[in-house]
Amino acid sequence: MTVLEQPGSYRPTPPPAWRPRTDPAPLLPDAEPYRLLGTEAAAGLDPGLLRRLYGHLVRGRRYNGQATALTRQGRLAVYPASTGQEACEVAAALALEEQDWLFPSYRDTLAAVVRGLDPVRALTLLRGDWHSGYDPHEHRIAPLCTPLATQLPHAVGLAHAARLKGDDVVALAMVGDGGTSEGDFHEALNFAAVWQAPVVFLVVNNGFAISVPLAKQTAAPSFAHKAVGYGMPGRLVDGNDAAAVHQVLSEAVRHARAGGGPALVEAVTYRIDAHTNADDATRYRTDAEVETWRAHDPIDLLEGELTRRGLIDDDGIRAEREAAERLAADLRERMHQDPVLDPMELFDHVYAERTAQLRDQAEMLRAELAAAGEPGAEQEGAR
Repeated sequence: MTVLEQPGSYRPTPPPAWRPRTDPAPLLPDAEPYRLLGTEAAAGLDPGLLRRLYGHLVRGRRYNGQATALTRQGRLAVYPASTGQEACEVAAALALEEQDWLFPSYRDTLAAVVRGLDPVRALTLLRGDWHSGYDPHEHRIAPLCTPLATQLPHAVGLAHAARLKGDDVVALAMVGDGGTSEGDFHEALNFAAVWQAPVVFLVVNNGFAISVPLAKQTAAPSFAHKAVGYGMPGRLVDGNDAAAVHQVLSEAVRHARAGGGPALVEAVTYRIDAHTNADDATRYRTDAEVETWRAHDPIDLLEGELTRRGLIDDDGIRAEREAAERLAADLRERMHQDPVLDPMELFDHVYAERTAQLRDQAEMLRAELAAAGEPGAEQEGAR
């Protein structure tokens, strides 16, 4: 029996190999979410950046509203809106360089659009028309991920591979507070820290995992505090302060790009709309709670800062809103056009080479289409 295995209350000092390899103090987040807007530090912010953030916020809010309306009109099967948490979406997209990769969750459609993805293509998956709806390599945006947290290990794998190849690439992976309860979250953070992969994890804490409140998700002081358990820095930021979220994420991305390893950022925000159009949020939260968060609206916060500094006037605000309406009108027009779909494309891009099961299923569908006189069935033999 070794000294460490002896019974009793005596706990000897561990040998050097057992001692922490990292001082945990610098890894711990601040006690309160970091803020910039409305503080003295905001005076040093780049006016051009603030205007850019504001424009994306206004257009993003209108995009969320229009997409939600499309679900009521039967043009979308489902839409998980990011209304109220647009600052997280916009800041995440703008914190990345062109060569970097964004790994979004199903609620992060707006982040993909801000990154450059066509708004209609971003909704194709949610309309049920295609596997993903876009080429991930075109804008370096991984497919919108519906399974909780499975995009996180993918982000780590890509970032680690890029580092091994010597590529100047950082991955930013977004996940909701509910996704942190999945094993993929633990595995991704653990591997990222061990490998020192250039990846930034953004936990968008909007208060609820569908109907499950934060208190039933974790007993930790914050999600950002979980970072120290993996040996990476954790940051806590006001998720409705677009400038603060952008600054914190940009610093984390630069740190990862310079070889400093991963970071975990928690953005504290609120989901104003229901979980999806199929959810009744009144079952688990009060109108008073929602109204309290409306008073901390990310658009109002940034608009107030711009107005106080004389960086925007009524004409400027009107121009941004008009641009948002043009985006919504274009989205309506294009989404109301019935797409021309080939059912046989269902089997494309599943595997590099079709499995025996897929070949059998494709032949069954082709035969059914041919029997019904549907177009496209005769083309299957060329695939």
